[in-house]
Amino acid sequence: MTALFTTNQIRVIESRHAQEALMDKAGHAAATLARDILVDGDHAVLVLAGPGNNGGDAFVAARYLKQWWYKVTVVFTGNRENLPKDAADAYAAWISAGGTVVEDIPESSNWHLVIDGLFGIGLQRELDDRYSHLIGRVNALALPVLSLDIPSGLCADTGRIFGVAIHARYTLTFLGLKPGLFTLNGPDYAGEVHLSNLGVDIESGSITLLDQTPALPEPRLKNSHKGSNGSVGVIGGARYMVGAAILSARAALLVGSGRVYCGLLAPDAPSVDISHPELMLRDAESILELPQLSILLIGPGMGLAGDAESLLARALKLSLPLLLDADALNLISQKPLLKTLLLERQPQSTVITPHPGEAASLLDCSNAQIQSDRLGSASKLTKEFNAMTVLKGCGTVIALPDGRTFINVSGNPGLSSAGMGDTLAGIIGGIFAQGLLLEEAALLGVYLHGAAADALVSQHIGPNGLTASEVALESRRLLNQWVYADALLDE
Repeated sequence: MTALFTTNQIRVIESRHAQEALMDKAGHAAATLARDILVDGDHAVLVLAGPGNNGGDAFVAARYLKQWWYKVTVVFTGNRENLPKDAADAYAAWISAGGTVVEDIPESSNWHLVIDGLFGIGLQRELDDRYSHLIGRVNALALPVLSLDIPSGLCADTGRIFGVAIHARYTLTFLGLKPGLFTLNGPDYAGEVHLSNLGVDIESGSITLLDQTPALPEPRLKNSHKGSNGSVGVIGGARYMVGAAILSARAALLVGSGRVYCGLLAPDAPSVDISHPELMLRDAESILELPQLSILLIGPGMGLAGDAESLLARALKLSLPLLLDADALNLISQKPLLKTLLLERQPQSTVITPHPGEAASLLDCSNAQIQSDRLGSASKLTKEFNAMTVLKGCGTVIALPDGRTFINVSGNPGLSSAGMGDTLAGIIGGIFAQGLLLEEAALLGVYLHGAAADALVSQHIGPNGLTASEVALESRRLLNQWVYADALLDE
């Protein structure tokens, strides 16, 4: 997996390598990528150079492109006297090479590519009217944009937008990948992300991009039986919400749990799942008395009334690994005693899977506050609730009790439909039952869930109309492909 670096970490790396002409390397890398993007006959490039070092990178890129006989127009929005030293030197080299600058985008020109060097990773404020107008004009050009380090207006650490941001088709980021490129608004604005480490080898950090298949369950022995593959219990499904619990139970079954028990709260709940009669449907109370469970999932469609609170309190007292989702989280946010019971558990034995609204309830803040710093929110949840956290959304964040944080890259907008969270909970539980650690099951479950959606979209099934049931079925196919492909390679 690939390391991610915050702005502060990148600044430390830059200071350690300050004598290595990093700006020239960055500008050359940008010009090289721009040349690769441009097709034969495309020769006109618009370069936007801002008031800081990101602008310096843009000046260097412009100079190289000019040397390679491209027609380059540079818009400089800063003041030469106020440029940092390296950026001032890059400006001077551009002028010495015969380049010129203008203060605004010319009204009519026939460009083929825009290079965005307005603001880099240091931006931490809302953009003023001047830059908002300029970025609006760039986006309206409907041209491919190559952003340097980060699309201007996007926060490198969080993926939030400072009022307005460049819609890039490509982003070339330097030294290390930034978290904000992969969560919240980052994937919609960064486009295709490229990395140039500028010849600097840097160590991994505490944030990791979940961009490849994590640890997998072992292939099954021929001499195995249903008890060898774990047992999952699910509690949920109050009246009008039975489907949520059944979706979780089906997903656990489809990814390979040997047995799945589904306890439903609805008084008129079905006694059998006709589509999957392998599931053992029963009353919710009896699930807590099963001695053979590997993990208990509680919350999908559980509701907040009736026996929900007492069932959750009893579950929290079990030594059994727990996955808490949906209404279990809503109850914990409302009932201090339930939070106390959760805090008494071992952090490695519990995973919570909130969406941003549930996270906001748990932390007593707004949805917008959660989304404005998804990594920080996930880490805070882990600390305050003594549990691994899976904060769902674009670029799902997994925060572990030991301080490690992951951002998942798999998945697509097809996952924004009813039941997807229930299916994810079942996938994580079903994977854990087969012998992985809970943190390993959380990582694999999140990645598999998104990868299944991606595989379906590649087959033209979605994103519009993609269903949670289809994702569960595709997860089964992918997981088997991964597990047994590795087994064949080992042989």
